[in-house]
Amino acid sequence: MEKLKQAVKEIAYYRHQAKFSKLHLSLIPFLSLSSSLYGALLYTRQSLYRSGFFSKNRLPVPVISVGNLTWGGNGKTPMAEFIAKRLADYGISPLILTRGYAGGDEAKMLKRHLLGGPVKVGVGANRVATANLFFEKYGYVDYRGSKFFERTYLDPKMGSHVGSQKIGAAVLDDGMQHWSLCRDLEIVMINGLMPWGNCKLLPLGPLREPLIAIKRANIAVVHHADLVLEQKLKDIKLVVQEIKESLPIFYTRMTPSYFFELRNISTKMHLGAVLDAVVLCVSAIGSPDAFVRAMEKIGPLFVDRFDFSDHYSFQLKDIHMMRERLRQLEDKFGYKPIVIVTEKVSNRESWL
Repeated sequence: MEKLKQAVKEIAYYRHQAKFSKLHLSLIPFLSLSSSLYGALLYTRQSLYRSGFFSKNRLPVPVISVGNLTWGGNGKTPMAEFIAKRLADYGISPLILTRGYAGGDEAKMLKRHLLGGPVKVGVGANRVATANLFFEKYGYVDYRGSKFFERTYLDPKMGSHVGSQKIGAAVLDDGMQHWSLCRDLEIVMINGLMPWGNCKLLPLGPLREPLIAIKRANIAVVHHADLVLEQKLKDIKLVVQEIKESLPIFYTRMTPSYFFELRNISTKMHLGAVLDAVVLCVSAIGSPDAFVRAMEKIGPLFVDRFDFSDHYSFQLKDIHMMRERLRQLEDKFGYKPIVIVTEKVSNRESWL
């Protein structure tokens, strides 16, 4: 199954079919048909919302949506967390609404990072119902009439007397295609390493929606901007501005702060612990290249990698495979390698 998923991903991100194997070529007709059906269903669903046949809900607080047009690895959840923390700094108690997809990896990380703070995390496919449960418990404050999105209003000095348990804003994690909920600000995240792939809709390509959906956004954020050439960033900007010329574009990067022990996350280790070491990177995320490149920038002697599909559920055979690779690396370099996993992988207690 992993081999099949990898083949589908390669088809989505590589335009030159001359490089495809027989497996890739055999999948393309089925993926093309599925992509056409997906596009038809997508158009129908959007039309039903535009016509009012499907109703949209509005929360009693400002809503900021953080989403994307392609599958995984765009930095949505870290951005949602960043925005929520900034709102909390300004005295506004935010609620992050996340679906909890595929075992709730992102939800677990959010709760771990925000434990004990003013930011609340609501998990559930029905974001409106989830939000209403929190409104009933904590109450809410509607800042819409108070210049909520103006820089002059978001003054850190206000935090000491504005902050309360009452929810003042909602942040949608992965909310761009959640059309049943109205939003006041739409942020579209773009993976600088792999922005559009072959520009086809799922599953033939990586697009959840056609690129024209960028028109709905109020802000575009290009993630992993430090890992790509300047020309590629210019190309991304050109595509975005051809669709919506006035759209503000920001650039972000993933910067590791420290390592922590897998069995004891309270034990922090300096990044220098891997200098001149042999490292095996293990990930199950949407953009493993970003993880590996970030590790390479720290300065290990050698970086090897095991990439699994996003939200992958590890099995015993995977552990055996990793141990064999570690043995090979030790034989080659003469000392034990260090295994580095992503935080998302560290949540999978079953194989630790």
